[in-house]
Amino acid sequence: MTANEDQEMELEVLRSIYEGDECFKEISPVSFQYRVGELDDTKAFILDFTWPESYPATAPQISLVAFFNNRISSLTKQQIVSKVEEQAEASLGEAMMYTLFEWAKENQESLMEDHQPVVTAVISNDTTATEGKKKEKKEQLTKSQKRRITCRTDNKGEMPRGWDWCDVIK
Repeated sequence: MTANEDQEMELEVLRSIYEGDECFKEISPVSFQYRVGELDDTKAFILDFTWPESYPATAPQISLVAFFNNRISSLTKQQIVSKVEEQAEASLGEAMMYTLFEWAKENQESLMEDHQPVVTAVISNDTTATEGKKKEKKEQLTKSQKRRITCRTDNKGEMPRGWDWCDVIK
């Protein structure tokens, strides 16, 4: 088999295995992304794989350049890439993408053990804190506002029956 035939077969296998899997993304027929970990996990990362012309005889190009990986330090990225490349070197000459994906998934903890999150100047929108403040402002009523509310409602805080009805008959 030629390299192109091997690539086509592996591409077909990857498509069938990862169909509907949100972790796998096919960028082009020779370029893939695989997310290791959950979206909200701080130790999650996205591996980028690109097949050279002679793949699987040569290892795929592996990188961690996705924007999702910006919170990972460059030292940790280098360690992850080197460890995944070691696994790729061990599987030269055969279809290895599924093996690399599963190996990365199984070894996520060991790959990210030295991970120190990179602090970036991202402004987080904490909606729960702003909603709490709004509720506090709502509860702070003046005496006259409280008086008007009590005049319009019964002792349970409910409006009397028919308060919004229109007088049809005069």
